[in-house]
Amino acid sequence: MLTIFTIPKSFRGNIDVIQRNAIKSWLKLYPKCEVILFGDDEGVAETAKEFNILHIPEIEKTELGTPLLSSAINSAQKIAKNEILLFINADIILTKDIIPAIQQVKIPLFLMSGQRWDVDINKEIDFNDSDWEKKLREQVNKTGKLHGPKGMDYCVFPRNFPSIIQMPALAVGRPGWDNWLIYRTRFLKIPVINATEVITVIHQNHDYSHSPWGRKKKVVGPEYKRNIKLAGGFAKMMTMMDADWVLTQKGLKKPNFPRRIFSTISLFYPWRLILALKRQLLS
Repeated sequence: MLTIFTIPKSFRGNIDVIQRNAIKSWLKLYPKCEVILFGDDEGVAETAKEFNILHIPEIEKTELGTPLLSSAINSAQKIAKNEILLFINADIILTKDIIPAIQQVKIPLFLMSGQRWDVDINKEIDFNDSDWEKKLREQVNKTGKLHGPKGMDYCVFPRNFPSIIQMPALAVGRPGWDNWLIYRTRFLKIPVINATEVITVIHQNHDYSHSPWGRKKKVVGPEYKRNIKLAGGFAKMMTMMDADWVLTQKGLKKPNFPRRIFSTISLFYPWRLILALKRQLLS
């Protein structure tokens, strides 16, 4: 039914714990999902072998060695066993609500994503505990924080979506690729669906010390600037606030007023220049 793919970081230290938690949660989904790990960083091959999942070490990279998301997406389109694909960051835990949510979407072409919940998780989760998800949701309710709409940590789309979108060579884990993807999808008049209301995705908090340009909440530096340039600048970026559909327990609906008005005018060129200037000043 669903192929999940990701580009993990090296499996060392706390990142090892976080990524193992994430992958185990994906393997708990039902119906069973295909999982693909891309890249050749430390521990990726060994982890794929341990969990008996597909590993594709070959992936295009920037001149600084960061994998290209476009490379993984194009490869996944060709080798996935399923017609629906889900790219996800390797620190994101999925819960059982994602499968029925995807099954609600009956339109042939779409991009679906949503906001994540940020939670401190510093140890491996016992997925043999039948109540693991209940306990995790309780932790989210007590200490979790809903992340803003600017970043996407997962996106769901049909197999033919990458061929239509034609993503430039954007580096994974660097700002800009997700915001460009929303803009490009809206520009091509493909529905963008905000599933925050019905899909709980859990981001395990971590620092960004894996990169020499890591800040508290993101990685900046030359590859950040590269992504922004390849995307066409801030004028060609959007957030989940610009989604033109919302997924609810009863199915798809248009955003409520005034969000519907904002979504309608969000592609208007002068308006986008104003937003671009604001983002440039805040970056």
